Order: sequence, then structure tokens, then C-alpha cells
Amino acid sequence: MQENTRIASQFYASSRGRLAATHLRRHLSAFWPDIRGGNVLGVGYAAPYLSLWEQATCVSARLDTPVTRPGPAQEQTPMRECVASGTMLPFCDLFFDRVVMVHALEVTDARAALLRQVWKVMKDDARLLVVVPNRSGMWAHADTSPFGQGTPFSHRQITRALADACLRVERHENALYFPPIGPTGGRRWAGVMERAGTRVLPYLGGVCVIEAVKDAYAPVGSITPPGLAPALAPALRLRRAEAFSHAPRHDRTRRDGGETTGENAPGHAPTTALRS
Repeated sequence: MQENTRIASQFYASSRGRLAATHLRRHLSAFWPDIRGGNVLGVGYAAPYLSLWEQATCVSARLDTPVTRPGPAQEQTPMRECVASGTMLPFCDLFFDRVVMVHALEVTDARAALLRQVWKVMKDDARLLVVVPNRSGMWAHADTSPFGQGTPFSHRQITRALADACLRVERHENALYFPPIGPTGGRRWAGVMERAGTRVLPYLGGVCVIEAVKDAYAPVGSITPPGLAPALAPALRLRRAEAFSHAPRHDRTRRDGGETTGENAPGHAPTTALRS
């Protein structure tokens, strides 16, 4: 593990991490204010946010990466939690009604495979919330938090990545406008910066929050399972055309050497000879 790696569990145990979770929870709850029943999956490191939906069955799947592998303190651990590989989630297909991805796409080396696995475990009418570091924000350029680890995204890049996985973006907003370093100024001052940044500099938030759904009209061949080559259509085979004869119809001969007369020749209309 690299020395500058910021472990997510340690970050959320700090005062700045708790403050970031508080403001980010407000944005997530605005997307999904109330979920009664159903199954919710958190992928990456979503434990600090799953308690928003206490009336649903929540499962946390921490990704097996240096940033997200270490778990939180015992009293903060959800009732259902596991460590999973990004290329194989241990859940049934079409099982979850909601999926939340935090500290997932930016730290994994198998982004396309992870999105494919998430797509499979989502129900057809399920919804997905993705939180990724904003390439234009301050948090992506400061390695003091897990948002500064891995690869940040612009709005266009994350939209394209989701579209490649047959996931259509429906809503988008930014969050975390207070700085990732220096004094936080307390919850009240951070809240003032959060509200001001949303109105004045909406594209410079520290993270992007995106809601997406399954794209039912995506082409079937747009997703190819890892390790499999796309199927190719058989090549078109052409038969060599017969050349037109310059001889009269009754003098034409077959390829086998037999002669044909005008009465026994095939019933084709007279054709003007073509010169090559």
C-alpha cells in the first residue's frame, strides 16, 4: 500500500470526513428522500450513507482496493457487509431496487466490468446513484481524502462511461464546495459555502452526483462480456457470373459440351450481345 493512500474508513473517522459525509448525505437524500422497503446496495465505500434509508434492506459491498478494503469501526459497520471484487459481485441478477456507488469508479482498475456487474444486479426499474470526484473541483487535486485517489471525472466522461454500460443519466448535480485542506470553519461555515457554491459556481463542486437508470433501448451488442470477442457475421460469398455469349441463341453450347437448339434452349428473352 502506498504511503499517500488515504483509507476511506480513516477519513470518515476524522472531523473533515464527518463534515463531508454530512453535506453529501443531504444531496443523496434530495435524490431519494424516502425508500420504503426494497433492497439497497452500496458499492465501493458507502457505509456512511446507507443509514439514510433505514426502512429498506441495505447491503454494503466494499471493493477490494487499498482505499476501500479496510472496514470502519465495529459500531459503524452495517448489519450486512462484505468485501467484493469489482469483476464479480456476489449477488443475484435483478435483485436490487437502488444502488449507490461511492469511492468505486475512481479507484477500481476494472471500471467497465464493475459497471457491467452493477447493471446485472439492478432490477429493470432500479435506479443508480454515482458519486465521483469532479475533475474541475478542488477535492480531486488534494490527496488528503479518498476523493483525491484514483481517476477523477468530468460530467461528460462519467456520462459516457455510464452510457457504455447501458445506463442513462437522468439527473446531475455537484457537491462539496468547502476546501479539502485547511481549517473547516465548522459545520455552519461549511454549510454557507455549500449553498453559495451551488448558486454561484455550480460546476466547481468537489464531487459529481449522478442518478441513472437502465437504458432499455440500448443495442444488445453494445456490451461484450470481458474476455469474449464480439461475434462476426459470416462473410458474403459471391458466385461468378456467366459471361454473355456473342453467338446466336440456337448455337450456344453448354459447359458440358452438349448443344442446344432453339426449341430446347432455356426460355430467355432475346438479349442484345454486350461487348466487353
